[in-house]
Amino acid sequence: MRPDVYLLYLVLRLLALLPLRLLHGAGALLGRLLLWRGGRTAHNTAVNLRIARPQLDDAAQAALLRDVMMESGKSVTEIIKIWGSGAQRSLGLIREVRGEALLDAALAAGKGVIIAAPHLGCWELLNYWLGSKMPLAILYRPPRIAAIEALLRRVRGALAPEQVRADGAGVRALYKRLAAGGTVGILPDQKPRAGEGQAVPFFGRDALTMVLLPRLAARTGATVLFAFAERLPRGAGYRIHLRPAPEQLDDANPAVACRALNRGVEACVEQAFAQYQWQYKRFSGNGWPSPYG
Repeated sequence: MRPDVYLLYLVLRLLALLPLRLLHGAGALLGRLLLWRGGRTAHNTAVNLRIARPQLDDAAQAALLRDVMMESGKSVTEIIKIWGSGAQRSLGLIREVRGEALLDAALAAGKGVIIAAPHLGCWELLNYWLGSKMPLAILYRPPRIAAIEALLRRVRGALAPEQVRADGAGVRALYKRLAAGGTVGILPDQKPRAGEGQAVPFFGRDALTMVLLPRLAARTGATVLFAFAERLPRGAGYRIHLRPAPEQLDDANPAVACRALNRGVEACVEQAFAQYQWQYKRFSGNGWPSPYG
């Protein structure tokens, strides 16, 4: 590990001694500051919330935007606790698991499991929990800062998932793992590159949606489960949720399958609406007029 990365690791270890409630409080303050300053993050979030909640009046929209920005700030500061504590100690922050029987049954079936984990709550903690249950491979794109990979390997330790690059060889590796009854994790709301997705509704407006996950499910017969780690109020910890996939997610028609995929993401988001990554430009691309200006 490079000296600067190791120094960052030591700083995280030290700061992780702070209570989660304090770190979440600092994150909420950070979110309010970003909202007060304005800028692209607040703007993009506001646009997405107007799309997802068109029935709300201006006052309700403003209140929801404040809540979402505060949760976004918490998602930044909680990483100090999650990375700084390390995987094993971070698991102690989990207070409840809902739907674990679904995962147990899927693993027992031996046909492979696809974990669809939206950008919701604390997905790094979800990775830790899943890694504690079984070997896991996740589809990912390398971080822009290469040194972060070395830091992640250090903090994840024995629970580090196998990282499969989002390219042709990586996709073939996912098929092979599922065919052998293994488990893979995919971000189902990751916007695909132009020409690699299907335009279907997401919270009432067309969004470019990945076809990879439905194809994996259809071709392998693997069980698809949606999962996320909900942030509990006042720094109390986290609740893991596992949910069954909607029907038709493995449909041969990609439009039908992708609609089902988005319904699955929406169902998760509705359980912890403000904790979704609403700043993401989900409704741009594909040659459409951008709602973000």
